[in-house]
Amino acid sequence: MQRLTTALLLACASLAGCVTQPVPMYQLDNGAVEMPVPADDGAAILLGPVVLADYLRNDALLQRLSDGGLAPDVQQARWAGDLQGNVNQLLLRQLAWRLKTQSLELSPGSKGFNPDVRVELEITRLDSGPQHPAVLEAHWRLLDKQGKRQSSRLVRLQEQHQGSTGDQVRAQSELLHRLSEMIATAIEPVAVAARAPRKRNSVKTPSKSEPVPPAIPAAEPIRTDLEVFRF
Repeated sequence: MQRLTTALLLACASLAGCVTQPVPMYQLDNGAVEMPVPADDGAAILLGPVVLADYLRNDALLQRLSDGGLAPDVQQARWAGDLQGNVNQLLLRQLAWRLKTQSLELSPGSKGFNPDVRVELEITRLDSGPQHPAVLEAHWRLLDKQGKRQSSRLVRLQEQHQGSTGDQVRAQSELLHRLSEMIATAIEPVAVAARAPRKRNSVKTPSKSEPVPPAIPAAEPIRTDLEVFRF
């Protein structure tokens, strides 16, 4: 009987040890954005390629250590879905909201899509740690309709957080919001210059084949110098 009791206890302990805790999963926050109403005069933006650093191309949520290294989260937290796709969608929605346009596509774009501006973006760092702020390092380039580079910039942004994994993800999301704001500000003058010829061409001018009505001279008052004599 004692052996049976011991065997049952060992079996229960073995089963308890096999129970796994749920793995926390996180997504970047797209922010409180409102999608603009579709309009014909909105800027056409092609986003991409958006290149993430190699260490970001997996679903493990890595933490920055005091010595500068990276290690998995203590709770084995993971990204919910593909981080690349998450970043792409966040940037698309942020740019659409800030530029008030729905004419945005991811590279390489659909057939017939003719962008006013193309954004090439490389994110070389996006991470944080319990004792380290969230840091984003990136490099973007803007190209016009002819593929000519209009601007290029290297940025390093930093955001504080409360230490928890959830607040770290919030801080990383905020960094991407700030990055999209900077890119949108740089896009605006390039997009305006690209749309200017399109607006001029949309103004209707008289066709050479259309007869031009003759000009009617303005009426002038008739004056008389006749005098009236009474006899």
